[in-house]
Parts: sequence; C-alpha cells; structure tokens
Amino acid sequence: MPIPSSQCHLVRVFAANVKRRRLELGISQEELAERAGVHRTYIGMLERSEKNATLYSIERLARALQVPPSDLLVD
Repeated sequence: MPIPSSQCHLVRVFAANVKRRRLELGISQEELAERAGVHRTYIGMLERSEKNATLYSIERLARALQVPPSDLLVD
C-alpha cells in the first residue's frame, strides 16, 4: 500500500526547499508558477507536500528558482 506524499521524507524536503528558495527570491507562488510553466495551484500543493513532483517538474522548478535540481532534494 503506497504511503501518502506528505509522509515521504524526500517530498517534505523538496517542499521546504522550494518554498525557502521562492521566499529568498521574494516571489509569489503565482510568479514561480509562471516562470516554471506550471499552474499556480500546483506550486501550493508541492509546498504543502500534497503532490509528488516529477523529474520534469523538478528541473523546471529548479531553473525557475535559479538553482541546480539537486539543491531542491538535499536536506
């Protein structure tokens, strides 16, 4: 039986890193979504650990946040 995204450590680390970096840049969820080419609600769901990002999304978000993808996955 699969575990919920919110209970997966790596999903929570990713969520916290996306939010931290977004706030460092001083941009809204809407602005990040626009830069990454995703829907605004998707950013909120990622930051709340409600969604599990794909590798494709991780790369797009990293580019929009101006960091290497690996930076979003380290504790």
